[in-house]
Amino acid sequence: MNRRIMLLSTVLFIILSISVSAKSKPKNLIFIIGDGMGIAQIHTGMIKNGNTLNIEQFKHIGFSKTYSYSHFTTDSGAGGTALATGVKTRNGMIGMSPDSVAVKSVLHLAEDKKLSTGLVTACAVTHATPASFVAHQINRNMYEEIAADFLKTDIDVFIGGGRNNFEKRLDNRNLSDELRTKGYQVAHTEKDVAAVKSGKLAGLLYPDHTPAMPERGNFLPDMSMKAIELLDDNKKGFFLMIEGSQIDWAGHDNNADNIALEVIDLDITIGRVLDYARRDGNTLVIVTADHETGGLTIPDGNIKEKRFNAYFSTKNHSGVMVPVFAFGPGAEEFSGFLENTDFKQKIVNLLKL
Repeated sequence: MNRRIMLLSTVLFIILSISVSAKSKPKNLIFIIGDGMGIAQIHTGMIKNGNTLNIEQFKHIGFSKTYSYSHFTTDSGAGGTALATGVKTRNGMIGMSPDSVAVKSVLHLAEDKKLSTGLVTACAVTHATPASFVAHQINRNMYEEIAADFLKTDIDVFIGGGRNNFEKRLDNRNLSDELRTKGYQVAHTEKDVAAVKSGKLAGLLYPDHTPAMPERGNFLPDMSMKAIELLDDNKKGFFLMIEGSQIDWAGHDNNADNIALEVIDLDITIGRVLDYARRDGNTLVIVTADHETGGLTIPDGNIKEKRFNAYFSTKNHSGVMVPVFAFGPGAEEFSGFLENTDFKQKIVNLLKL
């Protein structure tokens, strides 16, 4: 009798374990990158926003080590490549190993498994971080070559700036026309994007980069939700990368007020994404950064007055760890200390890529 009870208990444990394991696997994954966003940057936004941000809703929190293959302090090319491909590479490289061999990103692997894929960025889509998920180039400044790499993928939705890299090129190719031939709807304005109800979308809304906050308004949250709307049609799921690009640029300028504005803009996007993830129940949301920019510290301020005193140690990137936040099925995988190369394999395992 005792043996039967033990056997029954074992079977029930296995069934429950399988059930729990199944529940912990997301169908969709939204990877949000705040370029240059360290803890101090988040705190500037929090203070300016009345001591609260949507990012506080995350319960699974960790830290990512950001050094590159070649440098103690990474650039966005190597940092983005590590997050996208799981490989540490030389500063300046895009989607390549240190010996210049192309490496598939998690976005490419999602395409291979017939998931829908997309990216939304508050800069040119050919810039370092978004490029790391799509392109393979020896130098991050090879913008026209990076644009051409979009034609070599099956990405479903991409929205940002960088139109000139597609349409006003030295080789006289018009990549927008080539995208249309491949079935993409090419949009040049937010109104054009809003009119798209299904299918592939190339949103090239600015000749170069998108404007900084507050000039670009609700571009990032609105375009992110539009991408989710289009990608969500796939029953197999989707992978979407969203970048808050200009936290980094404000850090290079040592402009703490602009950092706060950019952080708040990204946080509004995060809030809307979390609302979607809660409704959906099958979406994992990850938020992190490729590196910190500016060596920012905040030694003094006044929370009630929404002000702070900011000090910068550099106009470039720093080598410190950056925070990681996760919500949804599998979020526990992103707690604790991680290498920036760990994200890809964890995502591959969770999405069964």
